[in-house]
Amino acid sequence: MAVRFEAGELVLLRQFALNQIANVRAARAVDHDERGLLLWIARGSPMLDWRTVDGRGIRDVPFAEWVRSDLGLVSTVWRGQDILMYVPAGQRHSVWWFWHDDTDFRGWYVNLEETAVYWRDDGVAGLDTVDQDLDITVAPDRTWTWKDVDEFTERLDFPDHYWVSEAAPVWAEGRRVIELIEAGAFPFDGTWCQWRPDPTWTPPSAMPTGWQRPRVF
Repeated sequence: MAVRFEAGELVLLRQFALNQIANVRAARAVDHDERGLLLWIARGSPMLDWRTVDGRGIRDVPFAEWVRSDLGLVSTVWRGQDILMYVPAGQRHSVWWFWHDDTDFRGWYVNLEETAVYWRDDGVAGLDTVDQDLDITVAPDRTWTWKDVDEFTERLDFPDHYWVSEAAPVWAEGRRVIELIEAGAFPFDGTWCQWRPDPTWTPPSAMPTGWQRPRVF
């Protein structure tokens, strides 16, 4: 493994649309071995998000309008629930664990994406991927539902602008993960459902410098 992150290390999770940075989140490495990478994203962590000049996100705008809009990265913070994220080595998805505020496990989220590429450069480190938009939500009892099918289908009609060139491999990866879900196989076997972070892992006050380095392939 060319790059390996240490527990507690600050890691930048960067999502791209073609060669454009679409989202950056500051995370903490939990564990990293030959099986994959485990990350922690705490509420309040700094992030950068792709927006229109009037502040709308990609889900707020029809894609036909989005591709004609002036876009830029806006500095903000992650306001959702804390996330434990598992990035399996060499796979085209990640799995996210969510909890309620009272620490009760709320369920998993499968994010279909291109295989992550790790990097380390001048004191900053991270991983680069491309979100493929189609996702799967999974309840604690492992009942599952496809998510964002309409968005995925809509954007495929714009091949000159969309960062997903073929739908079939994305659907195939999703169906492969669903087999794991239905079988109760790792990582949907209860692993990490009771896990909690090191209390000293507070979010950084700002996005670390170096977040804008060129995409790694």
